[in-house]
Amino acid sequence: MNHELRLRAKDAATRAHSPYSKAKVGSAVKTADGQIYEGCNIENASFGGTVCAERVAIWKAVSEGHKKLKSIYVYTVDGWPPCGMCLQVMTEFADGNLEIVIGDEAGRETILKLKELLTNAFTPDHME
Repeated sequence: MNHELRLRAKDAATRAHSPYSKAKVGSAVKTADGQIYEGCNIENASFGGTVCAERVAIWKAVSEGHKKLKSIYVYTVDGWPPCGMCLQVMTEFADGNLEIVIGDEAGRETILKLKELLTNAFTPDHME
């Protein structure tokens, strides 16, 4: 499973629009029904308009009607983890057991659960 997600996330990173940071990030999300959506980071001169690869992939999946995530792969040359805002968005569409795979150029992978990266998350349950 991780192999296909890795290839798609790595490919998505090649399409990043990152003229300011020069960081190329790619992500691939797998939905509960097995569909895969990719995203890349898209920077903006205002910085506030910048969007991370993980959120682009999640929003693509959600915009196509998939609201339950099974796993997510994040690829960068150095193996960066998702930022806090991306982790918060993940909580909207997955529980704490969501598998997050962080991969780097050398082929190393770290597999963590969402609840390990975002402890005591503010979830949709708080709004009930």
